[in-house]
Amino acid sequence: MCYAIPGKIIAIEGRRVTLEYFGEKREAIHELPALALGDYVYAQGGWVIDRIDPAEAASILEFWREQFFQLQATDLRLSRLSSEKSEIDRHVAVVFDRAIEELPLRDEELLTLLELKSGHELDYLYKVANFLRYKHQGNSCCIHGIIEFSSHCSGSCLYCGISTWNRELPRYRLTREEILEAVREAVEIWGFKALVLQSGEDPDRPIDELAAIITEIRARWPLLIFISCGEVGIPGLQRLFNAGARGLLMRFETSNPELYARIRPGRILENRMEQLRAARDMGYLLITGGLIGIPGQTSRDLLNDILLARSLRPDMYSFGPLIPHPATPLAKAVSPSSAEVRKVLAVCRIADPRESRLVVTTAFETLDETAREQGLTSGANSVMMNVTPDAVRPSYELYPDRAHARESISGQIDVTLNLLGRLGRAPTDLGTRDSRILGSSVPESSTNGIPDQ
Repeated sequence: MCYAIPGKIIAIEGRRVTLEYFGEKREAIHELPALALGDYVYAQGGWVIDRIDPAEAASILEFWREQFFQLQATDLRLSRLSSEKSEIDRHVAVVFDRAIEELPLRDEELLTLLELKSGHELDYLYKVANFLRYKHQGNSCCIHGIIEFSSHCSGSCLYCGISTWNRELPRYRLTREEILEAVREAVEIWGFKALVLQSGEDPDRPIDELAAIITEIRARWPLLIFISCGEVGIPGLQRLFNAGARGLLMRFETSNPELYARIRPGRILENRMEQLRAARDMGYLLITGGLIGIPGQTSRDLLNDILLARSLRPDMYSFGPLIPHPATPLAKAVSPSSAEVRKVLAVCRIADPRESRLVVTTAFETLDETAREQGLTSGANSVMMNVTPDAVRPSYELYPDRAHARESISGQIDVTLNLLGRLGRAPTDLGTRDSRILGSSVPESSTNGIPDQ
């Protein structure tokens, strides 16, 4: 559950609890001592992160009550399906009907969807994915902050701007104090309750040092922490989990071992998969997926990517376009179209409609300035905001002209709130400290519960 709306504990079974708010029920895992029935808590990503005083919870719930149902009504209206399929091939229409009825689709049927070209058929594909997203996950939208704490990387990926190929990039490594200050600002000023700590594979940042920083963060703030530092090894993953990290963002990039070896020289796909499986077994929340548009990649490869990701039972899928950096060997590779990216997101949602969330990646937003809306209306229900300190953020140059690299956090929030309000999504991962979300400033003319900006 990615809502920062307080939930009331209505059932406890070991470490698993059931929360309720506005008639919605969600399950989460807890690690808090002496948690009891009737307690109010915040939960993020399926983890209980903090108790909340009952009086404060009642105040927040009272504020959210009307807005929640207004947003829900907007999302319901926008996610309805029409029955008109006259311009859709009969065979394709049968596949759509099976998807809507949630009958298991065969691999060839999913491949049919991935290879659609007709504009009418693509539009209907997006609508089916959006319908399934709403049916199973409602109007919640996860909003995680990301702090990129080091641009040093020992990897030689043929497309990545922070790889060893880019010798002109000004590198940085945030100190312990700088990381803690970035977290403090994200949590105390902007109200984030879930953060991704991301870096390249930095050989000069020992795992024990990173673990100590995570332990200190968890001691200071109630927070769900994801790590995204490449391959740190199974012992490293265990060390960071023991320190308090509860999520892992690590894509396998491609399910094709030959493509993987080609774009990541010296690396073996199975080694990465072993770490992903081990992380799942340890109890990490898993965000994983692949790259779209790798030279030589086929539709069958993309289908296998979706199926491999699904086999890992991820908590969130992450599929984004390849945008090669000009300082790398794949500089002349052509990025996929927005339609191709959107198609993969939609098929991913259809392949796994019930449990997992689906993120609109920063790479997709860099490829197309309308990517968030495209993704969120094609089955996605998660976005990331960049809360890396302004002074170093442009230097985390995975690819040129990266989205949000030079936007203020306040500006990112404004744009995101406007979009989510129009789409009827509840952006509650931002917390309740921002007066634009919680307070008496909501104008009566607002039709969706989010103030006009």
